[in-house]
Amino acid sequence: MTQVSDRYRHLSDAFSAKIAAVPAARWDAPTPCPDWNVRRLVGHVIDSQGVILSLAGGTMGELPSVDDDPRGAFDAARAVVQDALDDPDVANKEFDGQMGRMTLAQAVDRFLCTDLVVHGWDLAHAAGLDDRIPVDEIERVRGTAESFGDAMRSPRAFGPAVDAAADADEQARLLAYLGRRA
Repeated sequence: MTQVSDRYRHLSDAFSAKIAAVPAARWDAPTPCPDWNVRRLVGHVIDSQGVILSLAGGTMGELPSVDDDPRGAFDAARAVVQDALDDPDVANKEFDGQMGRMTLAQAVDRFLCTDLVVHGWDLAHAAGLDDRIPVDEIERVRGTAESFGDAMRSPRAFGPAVDAAADADEQARLLAYLGRRA
């Protein structure tokens, strides 16, 4: 297995655990992402898995409904992506995307792993769960976000940066950079 495969497995396990911990009354709670509740956020993360997979010619196949079984839907989607990452021929398949030529593994690391961290915080924050981000992921996500340049501020990406408090920790600074208030 590769470092990307391991990272994806770890981050998708953590995201799945957060989904499992969402209290029943919080599925309709608003998230830091405008116009999304917790269930819609999970649906977006699932959809993103399929988009990245399709760029390399893969398909997600039939998944459970996020409306009926959010965790089952996410777990089914992540299993497809994990299988792709664990197959070197598929993981190393190249494609031309909006951010240039890259392999499926590079796209998963750059986009999906970042989404799992950031939207994992969104989900945890909205559901009233522990929303701490591991320090190593704060640094990695910050570097990835900075590498996107102005493209990260485009529609359906991250919003404009907001001011962080003068005494903000690194997580709060990252979230402010990504347009979120901690």
